[in-house]
Amino acid sequence: MMNEVKQPSDDNITIGSLAKATGVNVETIRNYQRIGLVDEPDKPAQGYRHYLASVIDRIQFIKRTQDPGFTLKEITDLLSLNDGNCKEVRTIAEHKRKVIHRQVEGLTTIQRELTRLIETPESGVSREELRSPFRIHQ
Repeated sequence: MMNEVKQPSDDNITIGSLAKATGVNVETIRNYQRIGLVDEPDKPAQGYRHYLASVIDRIQFIKRTQDPGFTLKEITDLLSLNDGNCKEVRTIAEHKRKVIHRQVEGLTTIQRELTRLIETPESGVSREELRSPFRIHQ
């Protein structure tokens, strides 16, 4: 679970404050700007660029969707939902759900095999089982 950081309440947020509020570094935000995930605010004649508070939510969404394995390209596509591409976004989300489901099944198989090895007395484990503990039982 991500640590909750108090969010700035105004729309006068510098990139450093934005990084701190979202738990990412400044270079990550700049990368998101380069690839179009986050808009880069205009730079005033003097001073620093200032971000809207809503950018905090956008960056947190990006980080949350990266956790289960979405690529930045897939996240860009998901964020296009606001642009009316609902069907395509749904297709991407359904595909990713299937991928994650297969990953969970694989991890469950490994967990089951590890539990079996842990619970089997030493004398009951053959050398063959020790060499290949993650074979799939049918």
